[in-house]
Amino acid sequence: MSVLEIIGGAILLVACILIICLCLAQDQKSQDSMTAALTGSSSDSFYGKNEGRTKEAILNKITRALGIALFVITLAVNIIPIFTNK
Repeated sequence: MSVLEIIGGAILLVACILIICLCLAQDQKSQDSMTAALTGSSSDSFYGKNEGRTKEAILNKITRALGIALFVITLAVNIIPIFTNK
């Protein structure tokens, strides 16, 4: 194992732990569509109007970014040894 593989593996481990913690910190989305239809509740809530600035939206954005980073780092860890070993 090269130093790059060890560093990449450590970064992957940290990214996985961060993604798990962020997913556990998010609220569950409830399926209240039928209840809302029957009771006549409106979807014009504070969360709906400020969707990009709430804690939940920020956690979603960070989780999505970490997922993409995890994918890229995994590819890099598997591709770099192909080009460094001669």
